[in-house]
Amino acid sequence: MNISVLGAGAWGTAVAIALTAKNQVLMWGRSPQAMQSMLEQRENTHYLPGYPLPESLQLSADFDAAIAHASGPDGLLIIATSVSGLRPTLEACKLHRPQRVVWLCKGFEEGTQLLPHQVAEQILGQACQLGALSGPSFAQEVAQGLPCALTIASKSQDLCQRVVQALHVNAMRVYSSDDLVGVEVGGAVKNILAIATGVADGLGLGLNARAALITRGLAEITRLGVALGARSETLVGLTGLGDLILTCTGDLSRNRKVGLALAQGKSLAVIVEELGHVAEGVRCAQAVRSLAASLAIEMPITNAVASVLFDQVPAQQMIRQLMARDAKHEISSKPV
Repeated sequence: MNISVLGAGAWGTAVAIALTAKNQVLMWGRSPQAMQSMLEQRENTHYLPGYPLPESLQLSADFDAAIAHASGPDGLLIIATSVSGLRPTLEACKLHRPQRVVWLCKGFEEGTQLLPHQVAEQILGQACQLGALSGPSFAQEVAQGLPCALTIASKSQDLCQRVVQALHVNAMRVYSSDDLVGVEVGGAVKNILAIATGVADGLGLGLNARAALITRGLAEITRLGVALGARSETLVGLTGLGDLILTCTGDLSRNRKVGLALAQGKSLAVIVEELGHVAEGVRCAQAVRSLAASLAIEMPITNAVASVLFDQVPAQQMIRQLMARDAKHEISSKPV
């Protein structure tokens, strides 16, 4: 396939590297200087240092050229921006009437509280095949060629088949799903829970506490997902439980690093500056807290994380609040 990856961050670069095994790939970035540096050094030294870019990977800061590369009958656009960058990128793509668009971002849009597929449908409508590529995956390991399993979610069976064919190679397995809501809710909320787990680990609360947070976090993901129309089985699959485990326990997780830094008493502004990358859980926490409140869905861990991030509640107090909650049945008979 002719594939253009729009966005030259760590994850976009890693996916572009993986795609070159079977496809003609062009990676676009908004900075001409950064793309020229990558072209000369054959490495993304800013976002993914230490991983050579294949010679076959084309690099460009020309947006029109990137769109043209993927405009044919065998073309695919992959948007590798953050959630906040998804809408403006889709708006720019709209003028070119793309046939197939897949995004990699995970979260809810701030302000609107929309999932990525809802944003895409709002802008591109039903004339374009749309899908989300998600699952437990760190950019560094994908770029290194280590084993990985992902899920492509779309209402279009044709798009799912094409993405599976494009990415299902060597160490990477790709599964398909038609449950866009489930795949996206799992990918969004697990980032918030990774911050909570990082806080607990940073405070030295032990492995028992970590297991409890992950398990009860999965209950929160399921309550919200089912309320929004997801299938519960999706939320215990790769893009739910799988991604939750990885992000909460992996040392490469940016959201986990946010939690560890919060436990040290650092301010959010300092943490974001030191991180140098987007941690989607930070932006997502506020949106999910508001959405859960509007739907009357109980999400105590999410609410606690949002309180630490935005209400200046100390991390230690967050843990005390969670432990002080009344005891109840573990499994509710209610649908959500």
